Amino acid sequence: MKKHEYKSYDGLGLAELVQKKEVKPMELLEMAISEIETQNPQLNAVIHTMYEQARAASEKTTGLFAGVPMLLKDIGQEVKGEPKTLGSKALEKYKAKTDSEYVKRLRNSGFLFLGQTNVPEFGLMAITEPVVYGPARNPWKLSHTPGGSSGGSAAAVASGMVPIAGANDGGGSIRIPAAYCGLFGLKPTRGRTPVGPQFGRFWQGAAVEHVLTRTVRDSAAVLDKLKGDEKGAAFSTPTYEGSYLEKLQQPLEKKLRIAFSTKSPIGTEVHADCVAAVREVMIYLETLGHAVEEVEAPVEGKKIANSYLSLYFGEVSATVSMLEEILGRKATLNDVEPATWLLALIGKSMSAQEFVLSLREWDIAALAMEEFHETYDLYVTPTTAFPPARVGDHKLKPLESIALQVTGKLGSATLLKKMGIVEQLVQESLKRVPFTQLANLTGQPAISVPLHVTEDRLPIGVQFMAARGREDLLLQVAGQLEESDLWQENEALNMVGVQ
Repeated sequence: MKKHEYKSYDGLGLAELVQKKEVKPMELLEMAISEIETQNPQLNAVIHTMYEQARAASEKTTGLFAGVPMLLKDIGQEVKGEPKTLGSKALEKYKAKTDSEYVKRLRNSGFLFLGQTNVPEFGLMAITEPVVYGPARNPWKLSHTPGGSSGGSAAAVASGMVPIAGANDGGGSIRIPAAYCGLFGLKPTRGRTPVGPQFGRFWQGAAVEHVLTRTVRDSAAVLDKLKGDEKGAAFSTPTYEGSYLEKLQQPLEKKLRIAFSTKSPIGTEVHADCVAAVREVMIYLETLGHAVEEVEAPVEGKKIANSYLSLYFGEVSATVSMLEEILGRKATLNDVEPATWLLALIGKSMSAQEFVLSLREWDIAALAMEEFHETYDLYVTPTTAFPPARVGDHKLKPLESIALQVTGKLGSATLLKKMGIVEQLVQESLKRVPFTQLANLTGQPAISVPLHVTEDRLPIGVQFMAARGREDLLLQVAGQLEESDLWQENEALNMVGVQ
């Protein structure tokens, strides 16, 4: 295989070439390394490389993905002895003490890990602009963000460095970068994929592990390798005995009832292109015989947003406090980014009662959505409310600067609540990405599908949600859409855009 052909194959395609002995794993590695070395200076997608480890492993790799190069996200996907920075300068010198279960399962599937991808500090933002590593950039337009928190992984896959990269999703961190970079992104059902051994519950069950890919079949095949019970896991999900990859190749058993909405659940603006993307795909699905109806989800959007942010604040506060174990002292403002410090202070000011009440909202929403899916097979929305933002657009704003000054002086965020600043921060932080958090709180599977490109050539994703345990249905629908002109146009532009 010639070097220029490497990027035209997905992961399973490369694996098939290895199995047929048309190419050697070492050859694939060198092609991937060449792509990383050529493109990363512009994209800043990869922040740590493991080339020699991958070369050594290539001599004995086995499994479905034997010899396929892959990158891991620098959060939740630890390799023993390798850096584990989570995008923070506080952890610049920290090394992982053990392999994560995620890494073990994918290594046993034959993947060769070439390095780690860029993330925002502690994975907290829908952009990837950590101070310690600098911003990752979108291959479609270098002036724009690839999203977050799996932004480095998305940029790496969209540019063709590797066909598959590790990702995880606690509020949209797989689906948002997928939408911004013209990729396919699946957030599995809560408990479907491993999050240990460091955690039994990752972000109280809101966060799950998976990958970003160009093709639906790669995502399905990786899910086959990741699924299964895990020691110490706090959650389990309905067992799926079959193969997701095989199910993808089967036709849908019936015509579907599909609900959709283009309204922001928190009442904020939705860009015309994001609305158009949903309406275009609804028209297409109607031509296939599916029943389509404009219906909003039976949940209170602002309550969902507030309960998600309660989790967000609390988890950031806990993470910052745990830095003491690594630093040997309490963390200070100088150890983390200003926005992280602000979020941690807000979390510290929360009561246990507030946190428990926010978790109860998850269960209320989960029951409402399960009942909703007794009528509707799928719920469709834009993945994001706007096309990709420019790099730097999300720098600390005046409101956040004022909040930071107030909390810095008082050492508490209590006054912020009285001033109404927290509510304003909630609105501001979610206005670009208000659609993805629902599936994290309810535990449902959700996908972002690349079905639209703006006039100025930026990709937009459409989100599909299904009942818990129904990744198989989402993959089948995505497989149908992958054959459509909507997807094919996006893919053609993508391949032109990353040359």
